[in-house]
Amino acid sequence: MGAMSNKRISTGSGPSQRQLRVGELIRRTLSDMLNRAEIHDTDLNRMSITIGEVSLSNDLKVATVYVMPLMGTVPVEDAIAALARNKHELRQRLSKELTLKYAPDLRFRPDETFDRLDETRRLFSNPAVQRDLDAQDEATPDGDA
Repeated sequence: MGAMSNKRISTGSGPSQRQLRVGELIRRTLSDMLNRAEIHDTDLNRMSITIGEVSLSNDLKVATVYVMPLMGTVPVEDAIAALARNKHELRQRLSKELTLKYAPDLRFRPDETFDRLDETRRLFSNPAVQRDLDAQDEATPDGDA
């Protein structure tokens, strides 16, 4: 019976509590490091990089870090290149700060959610869409809310 319950956890839908907890820990720690400009790379320190999310592999050995530079500061490719260049130092500092047996390998990817937010904002600012939304508001009686 024990073996089956273990299997169920690993094939369960979505990340485990531990994956989520460690991911959030890494996200916060990396964010702090970048905010405090602790990494010895002037290019990286000039960038304002937001870390949207960190997702971990099931064995917690690989952390995928979703990043986005603050609006218009640098292209996301530049931010990812700078982070990747400093991966070794970032990882060393992570393992010091976090009490993990093993600091995961870091992979940096663009955080697409920011793009989608911008796209949504752009759509909402489109006059035609704005008209449709206003029309919808008027068509909805207050009682339905």
